[in-house]
Amino acid sequence: MRVKRGNANRRKHKKVLKLVRGHRAGTSKLFRTANQAMMKALRYMYRHRRERKSDFRSLWIQRINAAARINGLSYSQMIHGLKLAEITVNRKMLADLALNDAGAFTTLANRAREARAAALKTA
Repeated sequence: MRVKRGNANRRKHKKVLKLVRGHRAGTSKLFRTANQAMMKALRYMYRHRRERKSDFRSLWIQRINAAARINGLSYSQMIHGLKLAEITVNRKMLADLALNDAGAFTTLANRAREARAAALKTA
């Protein structure tokens, strides 16, 4: 007896076509091109989920650098000073402070500056 795959194929095709809704032209209507578009889109999704983390880190660093320069430090001096002062705040939180609480960021910048000055005196 032969195997008939009508229902399985239809289910597979419907699943793929549902994922590519909104694509242009035959990409959203023809199974073969839709399947290729779906596979490509899924690869892009996988890659960009990882890229997004790097993008956000870059944004946080830019914000910290801008706020640090307002307080008379560069980004690297600020981070180094915080490490010397044994203040562990991640870049996401530092960027949030720089954006929403300038006073707290200024306090951290002053602590970083003092720690750097103390380290230079002892060296």
